[in-house]
Amino acid sequence: MASPHYPEGTVRALLATDLVTDATRDALQARLDAPVYEPQYLDGATYELLRAVAARLFPQPDRPENPIELAPAVDKRLLEGGSDGWRYDALPPDREAYRMGLGGIRDSAETMFGQKFLSLSDEQKDQVLAAVQQGTAPGDVWQEMSGVRFFEELLAELTENYYAHPLAQEEIGYVGMADVPGWHHLQLNELDPREPEEQVKL
Repeated sequence: MASPHYPEGTVRALLATDLVTDATRDALQARLDAPVYEPQYLDGATYELLRAVAARLFPQPDRPENPIELAPAVDKRLLEGGSDGWRYDALPPDREAYRMGLGGIRDSAETMFGQKFLSLSDEQKDQVLAAVQQGTAPGDVWQEMSGVRFFEELLAELTENYYAHPLAQEEIGYVGMADVPGWHHLQLNELDPREPEEQVKL
């Protein structure tokens, strides 16, 4: 199904104008120019597992060499002990939930296919994640913690991280970062003059 998107380069061009406040520009430019991230909270193997899970939940075939990295923000948040202020009572605190949940995905992959998650085909990885999502994944961890709730929380956080990135915003035709002048054309299918015309991505 075709979806509307802005032309490639729209966000970078917009950030170079005086339509964006300095604080917004600095935040988005840092996401565009983010260096290679070294995990600070998760151990290396668990971090790579998280990256592999994120790559299946948010495949980016248009960016095979430079995908939007979703795992760094999770690792940073866990390091800092940040949260959104609530959690399901079926889950332990976030740090423990991620430790157990990622370990559970690792164990489920080995039980289901006899291999590490990173060694599985994309189809097999998806089967493991679907089993966690549906609450049918094998493994002792899922007897202690709800796989359904963990998957929901993981997917929600990765979704937030993805759409916080300027290139993902460009994909969906979002230029709300042009926050200096305010917005005047707010009705359906109305564009402010500074908004680029959408293209259809085939």
